[in-house]
Amino acid sequence: MTRAYLKPALLFSAMTIGGASHAGDELPGLSGPYLGQTPPGMAAEPFAPGLVNTQEWGDAIGFSLDMNTFYINRWRHSRDVPEPQNVTFKRTTDGWQREVVPAGTRKPFHAPDGKTLYYRAQYKERTADGWSELKSLGPAFEAIQIMGLTASRDGTLVLDERGSREGDGILRTSRLVGGKREDPKPLPKMINTGTWNAHPFIAPDESYLMWDGERESGYGANDLYISFRQPDGSWGEAINMGDKVNTAAEEGGPQVTPDGKYLFFNRMVPKADDDANRQSDLYWIDAQIVKDLRPKK
Repeated sequence: MTRAYLKPALLFSAMTIGGASHAGDELPGLSGPYLGQTPPGMAAEPFAPGLVNTQEWGDAIGFSLDMNTFYINRWRHSRDVPEPQNVTFKRTTDGWQREVVPAGTRKPFHAPDGKTLYYRAQYKERTADGWSELKSLGPAFEAIQIMGLTASRDGTLVLDERGSREGDGILRTSRLVGGKREDPKPLPKMINTGTWNAHPFIAPDESYLMWDGERESGYGANDLYISFRQPDGSWGEAINMGDKVNTAAEEGGPQVTPDGKYLFFNRMVPKADDDANRQSDLYWIDAQIVKDLRPKK
């Protein structure tokens, strides 16, 4: 089942934290939000081809809350390409600047409350002088080989695990109760059904949860799924996000931008002039798709 194992493996790598960036490169001609790219509508489109998406590397994206910094972590599709260049794009008064950061630099997940940066089983807290030193979420988190971790505005965490080559990793959640962090608990069966469940994203207000996984009812390999919070606080049945984002290829890593406007995700696509190999490209689509999928009352 090597095909389906690719996606969780691609979005996970053993990375260190921090490190100085290289000198920045100004990107003339790029102005406006989202690296000056023309926003998509209700059809998913590749994001910044040639600038972000490349044939050499796969890409995973992260955002600062003000959308003025984009973090791109990269990995090699094969051993035949050079070591990947992780990059950070920063918006300036004149446009955008690209900084190459050291290999192994980890992109943070910015908590919606603006007070915490999460790095899988570790985190930093905002202080009067900047950010604290790294702290551990606790032994229960350190024991899990986390690939993706996301947080709501109230501090609820949802995380995955690498699992085995049989795709048995599950999604877990952890709440803040009375100011104390719960140990992560498995999410219910409507979420943890099928295989390869990974790379969750919880809405800041916890109204929905997205992830990728493989089910018999899907379009082929990993698809994007969504579950909406029910009036009683439980999670609703998983909904395949449909053919606007899912194909027979592997899709994964869904996340909505902090401004709520766009859904980003990865898709394995054939390399140009090379039907035998694939590359992982970033796609984006109007976040209206989330509203359209919400069950009508």
